[in-house]
Amino acid sequence: MKETGTVNKVLIAGRLTRDPEMRALASGKHVTQFSVATTEYAGNGKERPEYHNIVTWDRLAEVCGRYLGKGQQVAVEGRLQTRTWDDDKGLRHWKTEIVATSVEMLSGRKKKDYAAESSADLLEAAADASGSVAGEGDADGEVDDASSGVPADEPIPEAIAA
Repeated sequence: MKETGTVNKVLIAGRLTRDPEMRALASGKHVTQFSVATTEYAGNGKERPEYHNIVTWDRLAEVCGRYLGKGQQVAVEGRLQTRTWDDDKGLRHWKTEIVATSVEMLSGRKKKDYAAESSADLLEAAADASGSVAGEGDADGEVDDASSGVPADEPIPEAIAA
């Protein structure tokens, strides 16, 4: 009988428990970390939350850091990875995390993005009514979304893959 390879694949859907933390490494690569809460239903109306540490790299890390926020629902696909290290006192630590290969937004954009877009729409309406608004907009007259740096009319991707 021929032996087959092993499979290390994870698919979860849940809510972000905090805003993602993005940073750039000395090598220039980007990494973003966040956690997702899922719920296990144990019967008799009992629920047990589970918290998963998520790590994204490169372009996926940049997109997650820019568009995801606490409370958003996401579907994450990736692989499990366990890291070990010894601290200054010689104690060994373990951390298991999901290294994501794809993240899909299930609940749309962050609340502050909607608020900023609404503000941009109001400014644009006011500019149309009065002719212009001093100091607002860029060279081509478009108002940028201040919270994310995205032009208000730019679509935000619903599915993001590495």
